[in-house]
Amino acid sequence: MSLIPVSSPLIPSPPTWVCRRIDSRVSLSATPVRLFTVAAKNLPSAIDGCSVLYGGACKFSSWFCGLKFWIPQNLDLGRVSRKREQGNDFRNAQIQDDDHSECAKSNLSHEQRVSEGASAISLPNDSTEGLKDTSSQHGETSLPNVQPSISTGIATALESPSSFSAEGAPKTTPLHGGSSDPNGELNISTRTVASLESPSSLPNIRSSTVAASKGGAPSLGIAVIGATGELARNKIFPALFALYYSGFLPENVSFFGYSRKTLTDEDLRSMIASTLTCRIDHQQNCGDKMDAFLSRTYYLNGGYDNKEGMSKLHAQMELIEDESKANRIFYLSVPQEALLDVATSLAVNAQTKKGWNRVIIEKPFGFNPMSSHQLTQSLLSSFQEDQLYRIDHLLGRNIIENLTVLRFSNLVFQPLWNRAYVRNIQIILSEDVAVQMRGRYSAEYGIIGDIVQSHILQTIALLAMEPPISLDGEDIRNEKAKVLRSIRKLEPSNVILGQYKASSEDKVHTYSDTLTPTFFAAALFIDNARWDGVPFLIKAGMGLIKHRVEIRIQFRHVPGNLYRDRIGHNSDLATNELILCDVPDEAILVRVNNKIPGLSLQLDASQLNLLYKDKYNAEIPDSYEHLLLDVIDGDNHLFMRSDELAAAWNILSPVLQEIDKKNIAPELYELGGRGPIGAFYLSAKHGVRWVED
Repeated sequence: MSLIPVSSPLIPSPPTWVCRRIDSRVSLSATPVRLFTVAAKNLPSAIDGCSVLYGGACKFSSWFCGLKFWIPQNLDLGRVSRKREQGNDFRNAQIQDDDHSECAKSNLSHEQRVSEGASAISLPNDSTEGLKDTSSQHGETSLPNVQPSISTGIATALESPSSFSAEGAPKTTPLHGGSSDPNGELNISTRTVASLESPSSLPNIRSSTVAASKGGAPSLGIAVIGATGELARNKIFPALFALYYSGFLPENVSFFGYSRKTLTDEDLRSMIASTLTCRIDHQQNCGDKMDAFLSRTYYLNGGYDNKEGMSKLHAQMELIEDESKANRIFYLSVPQEALLDVATSLAVNAQTKKGWNRVIIEKPFGFNPMSSHQLTQSLLSSFQEDQLYRIDHLLGRNIIENLTVLRFSNLVFQPLWNRAYVRNIQIILSEDVAVQMRGRYSAEYGIIGDIVQSHILQTIALLAMEPPISLDGEDIRNEKAKVLRSIRKLEPSNVILGQYKASSEDKVHTYSDTLTPTFFAAALFIDNARWDGVPFLIKAGMGLIKHRVEIRIQFRHVPGNLYRDRIGHNSDLATNELILCDVPDEAILVRVNNKIPGLSLQLDASQLNLLYKDKYNAEIPDSYEHLLLDVIDGDNHLFMRSDELAAAWNILSPVLQEIDKKNIAPELYELGGRGPIGAFYLSAKHGVRWVED
């Protein structure tokens, strides 16, 4: 089928589009675009066997605007943001139509010359009523009732005039499920054309699009079980408000507090209101946002029967949620001994069937390998693995997220990240006396179950894992699990336990009558090709001289160093290091050797410093905000999977067994000191100097 514009060079009238029969099809085409083909038999014939369709430039512009709105609406290709942009395009189209009213009048005489056979094509039954009336303007035409199939590339092309070539053909690939001829003409079902005929029908399209965008997204309900506890008041609700204030939560979100206390909605709102703060870097409408957040917060007294309480919670959430689509998150901020009963009751009585359900579990994840295994099996009998999010707030720090970014997005580090170049790796987490000393280590394993088993070992896994095939959470967790299974079981000779000495006057929790460790140092080894023989030195402790959280990758000495005589007697000071600091100041440091300015040749070890507070003028979000947003997005790479948890306990099991047999006793150290002396002997045994040295 060929397309010939019919116009006289002497008469400045708008062109018409003449469609000739080729291969039993008729194609409509004109500059600036070629839009569709239809079966020739369904078009009225004009003189000499040609079908003549009216196509004045101004009229065609209105047709084109109609098509670009009809396609996303009926094929569900646009998101809410695109629909808003289309609303703006529609207003522009209306203005353009008014500006060309004179042009439309000039086309009137040309319309009268067009054959009565030119027809309008009606929309399918599910389109807007306002479009159905347009078919009567030029007479009815019966066309095949074929549902169009169009790719998102075409929808994009329709949105932007720049997506068309100078010849008028769209710069897109052929339609999915359709075809394209060698000339680039697109075969689209003629059911898409009715909106081209009448600009007056466009408001109906726009209103239906806006209505769809408002009602399309599922609602989100977030229930905090244990809502009156310290963690919920001081961390969870403030983090949820920060996400809500920053626009990371959907508009149809609701928050539910659940506990055994007799409170009202207003009581809970008053309780958490004092803990809510707005971002320092943007505090616009802070009061209004806070009021809106609190108005979406509800309370339920679950009583002492969790089955009945969860049924009540389910009923209350259903009253507020969307009727067709609803997702739920349950944050179990409850004591370990109550976890199983709460989780089981929730699984049976409070899960929604209108969307996904996700359950956040706070550490500790068991008190020892056996209790952890039992807990895991009980949870997996009620939930799927992908529903469980074992949260450790220390893994939500920016330094942890930066590990994979530094490793896999910087070529300079990739060839060095192995045993050939890395001498040792140190992971240090120390809390000073100024940090609130809670009596959190009630279990006999103390800091081992609270920090080492989760945070420290997860950090090692991210540092040492092989590149995942993608950034998908399961792909990353697969690689972490491989590393954890490759870590050699800890030998008691490579472990130092400690406990700080304190009295009632020190205003800290005392452990004088127990063997609960508040300090842990160890040397771990990974038995694989990448890290064989490289010691991973870890140190975690409370009540130490300095609050410090950092990761230190120390590289090997330069072989045959030409400047060894200029370095001095302590070659360790001249060792290259990559240092990731989190506390006291978040920074990335690289230690290199350089010449001191002057006539003499003297070397100095200097640090290349990226200090976040100087480089980035932005407030760093709390780790709970980061992790809660990951749960909402379904990103689980910072949450321990069941096999990772089992592998972590397996690494620590020899030490735990020695503690149970009382073959290992924690070494006492001064509150506010450097920790047990044994930690320094441990590092010296493996040829490593702690950073404090």
